[in-house]
Amino acid sequence: MRTAFVTSLVIVRMFFGCPSIVSADESRPNIVVILCDDLGYGDVHCLVPGTCRIATPCADQLAAEGMIFTDAHSGSSVCTPTRYGLLTGRYSWRTTLQHGVVTGYEPSLIAEDRPTVASFLKAAGYDTAIIGKWHLNFNYTHPKTQEILKRKDHKLPPIGSRITDGPISRGFDFYHGFHHAREMKAVIENQTVIQHDDEINMLPRLTRESERYIRQRSASDPPFFLYIPLGSPHTPIVPSAAWQGRSRLGPYGDFVMETDAVVGAVCDVLKERHLDENTLVILTSDNGCSKAADIQQLAKLGHIVSGPYRGSKADLWDGGHRVPFIAKWPGRIAPSSHSDQLICHVDLFATMADIIGRPLPADSAEDSVSYLPAFRGEPIQTTRKGVIHHSISGHFAYRLGPWKLLLAKGSGGWSSPTEKQAAKLPKVQLYNMQTDPAETTSLAEQHPEIVEQLLTQLTSDVRRGRSTDGPDSSNDVNGIQLWKTKPRE
Repeated sequence: MRTAFVTSLVIVRMFFGCPSIVSADESRPNIVVILCDDLGYGDVHCLVPGTCRIATPCADQLAAEGMIFTDAHSGSSVCTPTRYGLLTGRYSWRTTLQHGVVTGYEPSLIAEDRPTVASFLKAAGYDTAIIGKWHLNFNYTHPKTQEILKRKDHKLPPIGSRITDGPISRGFDFYHGFHHAREMKAVIENQTVIQHDDEINMLPRLTRESERYIRQRSASDPPFFLYIPLGSPHTPIVPSAAWQGRSRLGPYGDFVMETDAVVGAVCDVLKERHLDENTLVILTSDNGCSKAADIQQLAKLGHIVSGPYRGSKADLWDGGHRVPFIAKWPGRIAPSSHSDQLICHVDLFATMADIIGRPLPADSAEDSVSYLPAFRGEPIQTTRKGVIHHSISGHFAYRLGPWKLLLAKGSGGWSSPTEKQAAKLPKVQLYNMQTDPAETTSLAEQHPEIVEQLLTQLTSDVRRGRSTDGPDSSNDVNGIQLWKTKPRE
């Protein structure tokens, strides 16, 4: 997929050394961010060709035309927190959501006055659209009485229900999609539930709507930010009839292939509309592969969903949050290039600001660092010491250089040993990710000084309300609990 980022003339010339003056349109590229749902690092063939048995020709082509980031991480190993962080540049555990995900029929997790990537780019003259899964909460109101609907009374919100605090109120000009997997049948456009439809039709729907949106654009229009958070290959695993049996790995493999085809469709329509040369496309995932994919059966068939990394969705181990991340930007990113620099989804906001040459809004993006220099093959300039990882149960980990500290005895998530199963194991884990990327041998006892260093920095980043330089901010809740599992005495 291709994501377009915004750039001022000065920034384009300074950062990319363009030999000639760039037109106004060329200096403000379109941005397309495709966020897959539960797509593991090992599910993209070009990332781990030795253990990926699923064909992903469109993602592979995107990588051939752009850059693969091999050390990219979602803000959490589960859905909602990642989406919050991507849109706000702030870790989700700074909100009231300390573990798990939201389930709808509640006020938006994004505060009304908090800037988002969408509102920021909209203020800069961009048209903004989201086509896909929101999963950040909003309220539905009854189409006649205007009363706020309760989940206990409605398996699905009625057709005609209105949304009071959805994407349109958080910076997007257009929204077509659904809230989360269990409400996928409720199709929403802008602020209204427009119909109920079978889940198997959602991925083709999102493909068509994305194509339609891009076809409405032309090179003379204002630039656009198109955020495509797909609901696949998350459950329900429902590949369309045309894709069933294609992978020979079962429904999950088929669904991954159909998801990959969305990337190709988006890229094709960008080319059709002569927009591809001035568009930045980013393809990534919200977390690792889910156990619902039948990970063990896939492994028996030779397909390893997390590639060389331990764990999967929900876990603190890297298989839970190290994600595919491919970026293409013609003329700005060298084809078939790689970056091993550490980045996180919370960094999208600062990167956008860097590209368009505008300062971040006040009191926003407290954890965000621009990875624009990495596009040029240069070191990322950061005031953030490390990256914080978070599991479905709220367990913390901290990555600083090659070192990774886990405040958990086991996976911190769904993989074995879970925290209950690991009750008698040491209270922390420490791994050197350069020498032991599979997290097989904890070095906590051998390096207590590194454990202390990382724990001190993690504690500071949590308490300051931000992990980047700047005035101290505040978390939305007091006394965030760093230790979710009682340490062994």
